[in-house]
Amino acid sequence: MTPGHVKLADVAKAAGVSQGTASNVFSRPEIVRDEVRERVLGVARRLGYNGPDIKGRLLRAGRVNAIGVAAVEPLSYFFDDPWARSLMTAIGAVCDASGTGVALVSANNEQRLAWNINSALVDGFILLCVDGGEKLVDLTRRRQLPFVALALGAPEMSVPVIGIDNINGAAAAARHLAQMGHRRFAALTTGHSSGPVRAIAPDEIYTLLGSTPRDRMLGYWQALTEFGVGRDDVPTHTTRNDQQSVTAGLEEIFASPSPPTAILAMSDRIALFTIQWLTERGLTVPGHVSVIGFDGIPEAAMFQPGLTTMAQPLNDMARRAVGAILDDSLPKERETLDATLIVRGTTAPPRP
Repeated sequence: MTPGHVKLADVAKAAGVSQGTASNVFSRPEIVRDEVRERVLGVARRLGYNGPDIKGRLLRAGRVNAIGVAAVEPLSYFFDDPWARSLMTAIGAVCDASGTGVALVSANNEQRLAWNINSALVDGFILLCVDGGEKLVDLTRRRQLPFVALALGAPEMSVPVIGIDNINGAAAAARHLAQMGHRRFAALTTGHSSGPVRAIAPDEIYTLLGSTPRDRMLGYWQALTEFGVGRDDVPTHTTRNDQQSVTAGLEEIFASPSPPTAILAMSDRIALFTIQWLTERGLTVPGHVSVIGFDGIPEAAMFQPGLTTMAQPLNDMARRAVGAILDDSLPKERETLDATLIVRGTTAPPRP
């Protein structure tokens, strides 16, 4: 027999046992007599049989006890991006508690992403729809497995979504600084990975920004209008959520003769890069410039001074998303969770 083509029935016949007994040797060895088990295993080794097809057995059972987490990003995204890493930690904790496995499904290339979605051995998907969300939804729908999207911006009611109230969260961030007396602001946004990195005009948020940064800009403006600060009064620069693009934005913003006293950063990562840049140039935080982030990643609390931020309820998001797949309790409509203002050491009233 050719190795790889040997079937369980071949092993059972060669060992002189029934196929049921041979099956028990691999699936429930404790109920098979020692001498029978050793004989069957010896025959299996001689014939090159490595055991039943786990994938086929799981598929026949109808459940594999694993959840896929998918993103239109390279695999490094799950480990390098602080928000994704924190969310995965929360998802992992929930899955650990129920003994559920996690499969990471990711690819830059659209064709490979489709293959990865279609071949993943999972009971359902959690989609990290930071960028390319509609593509993920379309591919997952074709797989016909339950899924829930996190942060999907498209207002499609047929898609189960668990998201953050970005408008009110960003409004709370801007309001916190305005109530301290700040009136000169600048915003550093997250943007599409392939989009431009430059200053943008207010009307460009609808064409250049994804749904999350767009909603956060709307929230900033909404709150600042209450204090007499208009949209055109807030210099806004797109970034790729990395140090290089944040540096480029800050250099342009602080070249102004009236630089901001407060920075609205759309991620904690952008905020931490901002503080580093300011410190290297002799500007103290919050003495010269206040900085507020958005996400609530663990690094925000450990940073010195601690970063003031809008914390996303990542544990609640993870618990609800995993439960939606495992308990077949997908949201009937969009579920919106609130971000919470965490005041630490990077915000203070502006200097007189």
